[in-house]
This record gives sequence, C-alpha cells and structure tokens, in this order.
Amino acid sequence: MPRLTPLKPQEVIRKLVRLGYEGPYPGGRHQRMVNLETGKVIPVPFHKGRDVSVGLVAEIIRELGISREDWFAL
Repeated sequence: MPRLTPLKPQEVIRKLVRLGYEGPYPGGRHQRMVNLETGKVIPVPFHKGRDVSVGLVAEIIRELGISREDWFAL
C-alpha cells in the first residue's frame, strides 16, 4: 500500500466530490464539503500556499469510513 502524502486542498476536494460530497462551501479558513444523503460535513483547510498534512488526510479517511486503498483508487 502506498504511503499517504500531503495533498493540495483542491485534490482533497476532487476526491470528496467523487465520493458524493457537494461543495466546497465557504467557512472562514476552512471550506466545507457536505454529503446531503448522510448529512456528514468534512472541513478542508485552505491556507495560502500550504498542503493538507498527512495526519489530516488520514483523519479525513477515518471520518469517511473508507480504506486507504479506496482513497488511493479515487
């Protein structure tokens, strides 16, 4: 299994859209992606020039309830 790497916020949003999330909706320094079926909200940080950290990518994967293999397949 490949290792998780930091991702650009746009790449995280692209993967979430493939999973059925809508947005991004504005909200300060974080934008929110919403799954209308489940009501689950995933915040994605948008800080100028910074990637989403490996730890936060892992937390998003846990919050989604999918495996890392599924994440890499998106």
